[in-house]
Amino acid sequence: MLIWRAATAHQRSGYLIVLGACLTQFTTVGLLFSYGLFFKALEAEFGWPRTLLSGGASLAFLMMGVLASFAGHLSDRYGPRLVLAVTGAFYGIGYALLSRVTEAWQLFAIFGLFIGMGMATHDVVTLSTVARQFHRRRGIMTAVVKVGTALGQITLPLIAAYLIATFDWRLALTILGFGAVGILLFGASLMKRPLVSSVSSGGTSEPGTRLQDVRSNPVFWMICAVQFSHFTTLTTIPMHIAVHGMDLGMTSGLAALLLSVMGAASIAGRLTIGGVTDRIGGRRALILCFVPLIVSLLLFLFIATPWLLFIAVAIYGFAHGGLFTVISPTIAEYFGLKAHGAIFGVVVFFGTIGGATGPILAGGVFDLTDSYSLAFAALAALATLGLTLVLRLPASSPSLNR
Repeated sequence: MLIWRAATAHQRSGYLIVLGACLTQFTTVGLLFSYGLFFKALEAEFGWPRTLLSGGASLAFLMMGVLASFAGHLSDRYGPRLVLAVTGAFYGIGYALLSRVTEAWQLFAIFGLFIGMGMATHDVVTLSTVARQFHRRRGIMTAVVKVGTALGQITLPLIAAYLIATFDWRLALTILGFGAVGILLFGASLMKRPLVSSVSSGGTSEPGTRLQDVRSNPVFWMICAVQFSHFTTLTTIPMHIAVHGMDLGMTSGLAALLLSVMGAASIAGRLTIGGVTDRIGGRRALILCFVPLIVSLLLFLFIATPWLLFIAVAIYGFAHGGLFTVISPTIAEYFGLKAHGAIFGVVVFFGTIGGATGPILAGGVFDLTDSYSLAFAALAALATLGLTLVLRLPASSPSLNR
């Protein structure tokens, strides 16, 4: 309370933006993590294979990528509040509608039209707004926002598991969906255009590269490839790790705890990498993320004892949290803020190509081989390629990172 009273109007505005962004991330990603807990119930009721179940979420990731740059452009031009309110309402309603599915096409329609829309804005709009609001503390404030994501990863899967066990999967989805609508609308109400960009409707007075100019920059395409290389893992592991734990003999409650451990470890990753990024820059921070990511994927490949899975998940969670934190500040380092939302959206699009295909391919591998081993090996190879690309990135432009 004393900190709030001592803060300037600009600082208070920034704190409210961070809170709104945290609530948006908490709800959007927490619900997404919870979806894997419904696989067993959906398999039992409809006999749908995991390839199909993964395909619904993958379609949402694809829509996230397709719409992300457009969402970033809308946020750059009109501010984040209206964009997040509309898409947040669609997102929560989508989860409530999942409780009514009886046919596979309905699953895909809901993920593509409702859930994909909410996912398109939760990262690009919130993190671009934070990047504009905070200059010297951009990395650590991005990390604070992503801690909201981690808290959602810890909390909502446990709530979902409790609701499934207490009621049934349909009522659980209804409660989660309408609860999400309320939280996301409140979070959106706290978001507004940062004071720094209020001098123009599109933020064109800010330093940096325009979207049309960045396309000829090879660094931009390298960052897009880096995003693809790790985002494939960042969607596949959360989607399948809980059911993988159940395959190894865990109960659904214990499998939900895997996701909570992942979320807790990701808090350490987000705060550590966020603070480090401010001091050593995005390129070096990316290296610190890719190394534990590769280690964890190799551990997933060989672990067959359930309790050891918690160790691998903790290592993975650190890398997961760091990678979700470092990209937005890194884009600001290399390309400035003039078109940050739109550029970030394009980078996210390339990530979601992998994010959309990874869970489907992992589900297909399991359906064919009754194992995730080949999927874990492929993800480790892709992450190694990503690390190689990061090592080839040049130094950023300090004059843009203001």
